[in-house]
Amino acid sequence: MSALLADELLRVEGLAKTFTLHLHGGTRLPVVHGVSFSVAAGECVVLGGASGVGKSSILKMATGNYLAGAGRILIADGDRVVDVAAAAPREILDLRRRVVGYVSQFLRVIPRVAALDVVAAAAQEAGFGRAAARERAAALLARLRLPEPLWRLPPATFSGGEQQRVNIARCFAGRHKLLVLDEPTASLDAANREAVIALIAERKAEGTGFLAVFHDDDVRARVADRVVDVSRFSDREAA
Repeated sequence: MSALLADELLRVEGLAKTFTLHLHGGTRLPVVHGVSFSVAAGECVVLGGASGVGKSSILKMATGNYLAGAGRILIADGDRVVDVAAAAPREILDLRRRVVGYVSQFLRVIPRVAALDVVAAAAQEAGFGRAAARERAAALLARLRLPEPLWRLPPATFSGGEQQRVNIARCFAGRHKLLVLDEPTASLDAANREAVIALIAERKAEGTGFLAVFHDDDVRARVADRVVDVSRFSDREAA
């Protein structure tokens, strides 16, 4: 396997994805092909293009949530390089715990666990002690303006915007070197969008790399170091 460049955290090479609709006679729905780009330490690469061109599918392949149909997804893990497209499920889960953080469009957590504990658990997985993890979680929830009375309630009872703030706090609570964000600010108000922009800037300064999709044009313009136009890899018209 080829090595990454010294500052690369992620390199995607020749990535392709096709969905097979088994309930519709095995119809094949091509999504993307030939996707190639990289993300360096301290860089935010944003995927651009119209809705439906495959941006979220690329993010899900990069985190191992979708199986790639072809190509390689090389991620730096210390002194070694892992190809997510060929890795075993256990190895992918380990990467998500230590190396790659992910903010999806929906919060998925264990029911009845308090919001503060959801975020603190991510910090503890990153090596923080219990007290330090809870302090880190509280600081993030406060920055994201989640009302303190909600911290001890399960996020399943929250609004969509409140759940998304817990989702973001959980992702930023760890020490992941690569963060993958799927429209993290889409359901946030202006004040919380500013908080997310500030969090991204701080982590970039520490050397964290970002691969992201943003619904908001202003946020994208302020955080993106490069925009990769996914429409040039899209099979949408072919579908």
